[in-house]
Amino acid sequence: MKYLKYGLGLITLLGVLFIAKGFLTPSITYSSEIVVDKPMKEAWAVMNDESKTAQWLKGIKKQEHISGEKGAVGAVTKYTFEENGEESIVMETIKALRPNEHIAMDFVMEGVMEMDYKMDSSVKDGKTHIKSSTITKGTGMFMRSMVSFMTNAMQAQEDENMNNLKQLIEANTTDYFRASVEETVEQAQE
Repeated sequence: MKYLKYGLGLITLLGVLFIAKGFLTPSITYSSEIVVDKPMKEAWAVMNDESKTAQWLKGIKKQEHISGEKGAVGAVTKYTFEENGEESIVMETIKALRPNEHIAMDFVMEGVMEMDYKMDSSVKDGKTHIKSSTITKGTGMFMRSMVSFMTNAMQAQEDENMNNLKQLIEANTTDYFRASVEETVEQAQE
């Protein structure tokens, strides 16, 4: 009987500590940065090419535009991810946008977590620097506590995604600007 009391006491203590961690760490913050040897405009075009999203965002299976002007502030996109046979839905809303330089988005995984995500691009020493920064919080006390223990895993996932993006940008052969050059030539000839 004495061991049962100690066991229950230990389980209770661990439960209290788990919930307390969520109170003490209501959100986690992490960031990642890559440097690519491509122009900022091209890097931005690759990053926003929907046909290439699955090549750099791990686990993405489907993306669907829901509302708002696609690629503009207020646009909502639904992403379906799959990991270990489990599907999850994430809703993205664009909050701020300065093409080629900055995008801010909210990501919501209903009943699990909310993410405030920003990506900034700049040019230094002739190279494009792309930095992501994320603030993530769980929804509800249990998930807030769970998320507070996931900092390293979420940081590792963001680093992997950003490194995939770096490889994709550096290997890019798509000419995203040909049409605009041809239009400019045609307009100059008129």
